[in-house]
Amino acid sequence: MHCGIFQFPRPSLGAWVLYGLGSTNENLTGFITISPPRTNGGAANYAASFLPAINQGTRIGGTASGSGEQVSNLRNLRRAATSQRVQFDYIQELNRGTAESLGGNPEIEGLISSYELAFRIQGEMPQVMDLSQETAATCKLYGIDEQTGGNAGRSGRGNSFGGGSSGGPNTFGRQCLLARRLVEAGVRFVEVTMGGWDHHRNLRESLAASCQSVDQPIAGLLADLQSRGLLDETLVLWAGEFGRSPFAQGDGRDHNNKGYTLWMAGGGVKPGIVHGQTDDYGFEAVEGRVHVHDWHATILHLLGLDHERLTFRYGGRDMRLTDVKGDVVHEIVK
Repeated sequence: MHCGIFQFPRPSLGAWVLYGLGSTNENLTGFITISPPRTNGGAANYAASFLPAINQGTRIGGTASGSGEQVSNLRNLRRAATSQRVQFDYIQELNRGTAESLGGNPEIEGLISSYELAFRIQGEMPQVMDLSQETAATCKLYGIDEQTGGNAGRSGRGNSFGGGSSGGPNTFGRQCLLARRLVEAGVRFVEVTMGGWDHHRNLRESLAASCQSVDQPIAGLLADLQSRGLLDETLVLWAGEFGRSPFAQGDGRDHNNKGYTLWMAGGGVKPGIVHGQTDDYGFEAVEGRVHVHDWHATILHLLGLDHERLTFRYGGRDMRLTDVKGDVVHEIVK
């Protein structure tokens, strides 16, 4: 679902989107992932693989703080900004000199670009991550407790937002609010991940708890995007870990890859429709089946990209997210 293939590393969906569209804020990375899992794919889920490294996702923690503690090395504790700039300019001069002496070197050029971006991020990211700037009403919309969010404490538009570590609506609400702030700041692709959906046991209680953790934050995110005029140009995706079997596995349910449901909103998707259906038992899809390549082709289409033309030459052929197949599901496009 992240990379279109699992046999060997490929660029992630977010990396392809950033590669195709570029960023709208030169002071922030164009692809940010909030609290991604360290297992079940790990860093490969947001990696750039053979695409230029500038397109890989930036991993940040799940809660925001005005001090920027959730982004490693966001603040330079040893130097003031002015002296850091002098040191930084000298280092970049050495880097550029080395690149020129080698007749151009893509790795060094990439290093120069990443250093420049990192310096600019230090100036802008702390303000973007400061949720204390939000009103109490906005925090309530996302299900954030008054004592832990908004003004009570500090702890360009985007074009795609993907989502779902547990912790209740307060934790996930903060993540979704941070995602909206990143989208509003011009981050192209934002992903929020929440674990805890592998309900092999204790289905009645655990599924209810998982749903309770995300329902209000997701509703708040959609309402907030719409009220700010951002929903029409922001594609929101939501998917769980896996399809589940229609029969019991003790007091839970097992994996099932034959019938899997997700939803999409905003960004040119037809509202209020259901595409496809499973059999009467919910075991496998029988109508309107969508392959993962079809899904990715549709996402890229909604973002203004042709999945057959979005390619990168690697290993002797033009590689793409959808490999060698995939059809846009026009039935869900406005």
